[in-house]
Amino acid sequence: MYTDILDAVETGPHMHSDAYIVDAVIRSRKAVRAFRPDAIAKEDIVDILDVARTAPSNSNTQPWHVHVLSGRCKRQLSDALARAHTAETHPPLQHMPDPLPDACRPRQEEFGARYYGALGIDKTDVAARLRATARNFDFFGAPIGMIFTIDARLKKHSWLDYGLFLQTVMIAARARGLDTCAQVSFARYRGVIAERLRIEPGYDVVCGMSLGYAQEDSVVNQLGMPRESVEQFARFAGFDDE
Repeated sequence: MYTDILDAVETGPHMHSDAYIVDAVIRSRKAVRAFRPDAIAKEDIVDILDVARTAPSNSNTQPWHVHVLSGRCKRQLSDALARAHTAETHPPLQHMPDPLPDACRPRQEEFGARYYGALGIDKTDVAARLRATARNFDFFGAPIGMIFTIDARLKKHSWLDYGLFLQTVMIAARARGLDTCAQVSFARYRGVIAERLRIEPGYDVVCGMSLGYAQEDSVVNQLGMPRESVEQFARFAGFDDE
């Protein structure tokens, strides 16, 4: 629960205010890539999605569709994806431009250095990096896997709406003491996923997501990824006007 999150962050005179609690939950969210196998009740997931459905969307279009997997269904999908990943018959996923914009590239490179460094994988070890990527498709050992889909006819603004929904899912989960990892890697295997989950034609895979309790002692969950300061990404105008 959020009281455990508050215990883990710096206390202050406003620690019981609504803003402090919400801020603490948001700041405690991180991408978790090693989970405990502890089961998650279906009712808890329904509660999370019930909160997330209130996320804003353009003209209230609500473009999200969610497939929630556990047990045998999750294992069967993971096995099929593992086979597809090993076969390497699917084209690479072009989810970022090549080259990346100059402002983004150093941050991506730092993530790669920290992530593969935590796993003890050298940058030039292609086989080991492929094995590390394969862990995505087992949902990093989480008991719950989710696949998010969208009508392919929708435009980029609906994808923005989807991002708001996904963030709300992750924050609602964190408020309940659960952890997540949003995973774009699943989008590469839309055909495999569509066959297994009977996704109707005309729908794209947005991403997958792992949900469960983090293995807190795992080094891969302690990357401590830095964020740019507000001064670096925001511009303010008009505040000094008389």
